[in-house]
Amino acid sequence: MKYYIIAGEPSGDLHGSNMMKAIIARDPDAEFMYWGGDHMAKVSDGMITHIRETSIMGFTEVITNISKIKGFFKKAKASIREFQPDKIIYIDYPGFNLRMAEWSKKEGFNNVFYISPQLWAWKKGRVKKVKKYIDDMICILPFEKKFYADHGVDAHYVGHPLLPVIQNFKSDPNFKSNNKIGEKKILAILPGSRRQEILKVLPEYIAAALKFKEEYHIVVAAAPNIDRSFYIDIISDIKEDITIIENDTYNILSIAELAIVTSGTATLETALFRVPQVVCYKTSSINYAIGKQLVNLKYICLVNLILDRGLVKELIQNEANASQIANALRDTLLRKDEIVLGYESLIENLSNNNIPASDEVSKIVTTFK
Repeated sequence: MKYYIIAGEPSGDLHGSNMMKAIIARDPDAEFMYWGGDHMAKVSDGMITHIRETSIMGFTEVITNISKIKGFFKKAKASIREFQPDKIIYIDYPGFNLRMAEWSKKEGFNNVFYISPQLWAWKKGRVKKVKKYIDDMICILPFEKKFYADHGVDAHYVGHPLLPVIQNFKSDPNFKSNNKIGEKKILAILPGSRRQEILKVLPEYIAAALKFKEEYHIVVAAAPNIDRSFYIDIISDIKEDITIIENDTYNILSIAELAIVTSGTATLETALFRVPQVVCYKTSSINYAIGKQLVNLKYICLVNLILDRGLVKELIQNEANASQIANALRDTLLRKDEIVLGYESLIENLSNNNIPASDEVSKIVTTFK
């Protein structure tokens, strides 16, 4: 069978690559064309556009990049028509993917959405589009299946794809020495994967982390889709020992004892490595004002959302400043045992009878109804 995959962000690239491996195990003659990144490229040829071009977030950023986004739609439609896939698989990236799904369904293609868009957080009205244009909706969070059922959609729950990835991760025993990190404990900074968010949060994260410099070595996890020079430019005026490590977040988390994390998938990754964390979210004032009107949730952090309690500290918008982050880190250290115990409940909630999510997804996408 022929599979056309659209992943627009680093997490989608990772999950897409594992899904592709599982598909090949079931369908050795599988052919792929995809929008993705380096992980997917290691599995198969057929990349159309790299995620470094497509990772755009926020209302204002979408507006300023509207011509570029229109070009992506044109490119995707042309390549789908040429490839004529048996299945189109959309991995998260809902702003783009739901619009593509509407077009492709009208063109007669079979649509699978892997990693449900967070419609339960905002734009619940888009469930109607899911019902109309998506043949199989695949969820990775335990409460999402019920959300869809309440709206008349029979979705699949496959567990979270990060669980087997992190459980099977083998850390590098020479990681510290290779990166010239001494014997201090590690305070990891995970500032996100998009340029605009990193620009806003990284200076505050570093200023907060430096208050712990006597005991902790600061390590910044650089995203694979952003050049190292971008991070260096942000912290160039800081005359302190800060290590920037590219595309190796899991080795960083495997030795970290504390973390500052931008809200998103990284909060789950940090939790699955059992690292106590402070979660922050900061965007432009316009994006925040619009988002506040649309989103009605008790928490922003996936860890807290899944557990339905405030296990880890969240700092939003103006709260995400160096002083409050530092205070939250101190409180987190005092609550370390409580937080790590809470992570165990999180892991239990995310498992699906210990069947890897990618295996479950491959069953769905290699089968026609």
